[in-house]
Amino acid sequence: MKSLLQVFQSRKMAALLFVGFSSGLPILLVLKTLQSWMSDAGADLSKIGWYGSLIGFPYAFKFLWSPLLDRFVPPFLGRRKGWLLIIQFLLVLAIAAMSLQDPAKNLDLLAIISVLIAFLSASQDVVADAYRTDVLTGAERPIGVSIFTTGYRVALIVSFAGASKLFENVFRAWQPVYLVMAGFMLLGLVFTLFAPGTESTDQPPETFADAVTLPFLDFFQRRGLVYGASVLLFIVTYKVSDAMMNSMSIPFLKAACFTQGQIGDINGFMGIIATIIGALLGGVLLTRMSVFQGLWIFGGLQAAGIVLYVMLAQASHPDPRVTDLASVCQNFVQPPFATQLFILAINVENFFGGMESSAFGLFLMNMCNQQFSATQFALLSSLMALSKLLVAPAGDLVKALGWSNFFLVTMLVVIPSMFLLLFIAKAGDDRPDFKDA
Repeated sequence: MKSLLQVFQSRKMAALLFVGFSSGLPILLVLKTLQSWMSDAGADLSKIGWYGSLIGFPYAFKFLWSPLLDRFVPPFLGRRKGWLLIIQFLLVLAIAAMSLQDPAKNLDLLAIISVLIAFLSASQDVVADAYRTDVLTGAERPIGVSIFTTGYRVALIVSFAGASKLFENVFRAWQPVYLVMAGFMLLGLVFTLFAPGTESTDQPPETFADAVTLPFLDFFQRRGLVYGASVLLFIVTYKVSDAMMNSMSIPFLKAACFTQGQIGDINGFMGIIATIIGALLGGVLLTRMSVFQGLWIFGGLQAAGIVLYVMLAQASHPDPRVTDLASVCQNFVQPPFATQLFILAINVENFFGGMESSAFGLFLMNMCNQQFSATQFALLSSLMALSKLLVAPAGDLVKALGWSNFFLVTMLVVIPSMFLLLFIAKAGDDRPDFKDA
């Protein structure tokens, strides 16, 4: 217990908290917060779904430019911190530019700037993930992942719940909200300056060709072709259920006539607090169980929690074909227990999601070689982001099935990945690097 407390109290963990905050801030600004902005502007569900998929492209393909971030070293602060500072500065400018847009007048321009922010955000994730992989020792990793995730989730509170509060109670418009978010991004940039460096263990590839080819060769040489391919397929399929939920969660809550204030308080604040608690608990439990056990138990519990969304959809009966939500919800009275179901569904799904995120982050980190951590982690997490592209027709699926059946489908799509996880765990049991997998 003493050693566990020492890990929590280290300067390194404080730095990971702030790096995680900077990494988490932009993503909801181009996802859930943007969904709220687009819904308020009267955008069609199909457009919201397809724009969400478009924003997912940089996260899915960030491995294509990650070798640049592995190979080249900025002239200040070293390979990891130097790139973090450059990217965060560009994010400040891009988020500020987004605050000048109006989706009712030019939705396409807003989408272009959102994709640019997503590109910079994905690039920041590449460096931040490499930074935590390089700076943490093996014993520190379960707790380090949960601390990083905590900072990341605090940023999600700021960028969604905080943004919703600013919209609801202060500005009554989304443009100044995004300008405030640019200020928070600037704050994250300042914290990066005080994070410990990784220069003592930093050994970039000697050539750009090595930076491109060696990470992929190294991955399959260490894991084997069949095992490595199974791991990659597992990463894609494991997060499809999450991606489906996230792509339609805000439109669902809007269609169920919950106000932006309720969504911000319950989904954006309470839900993320539940995620933080789950992530910290997951990190502690992962010091006492294998990462495979964590993936199976935590992932299964998160999927099972979606049944509460099915119950909420049946209680509130939102119509996915309605686009004029302002008229429908003007005098709407929530049915009995709908708000309580909303609170329960959000907290249960997010609590288990936080535990699952700790296990999944540790799994990805353990797959990486420190010399190529930016490229290898980017490749693995890009495959995770690929699930966002697979769910692009989610809005059309809601229209065809209705909300209740849509949520039932999101529960079922996790099953193939669970069978694949059993194979990976069984095959890994006979491997000398099983504990690192």
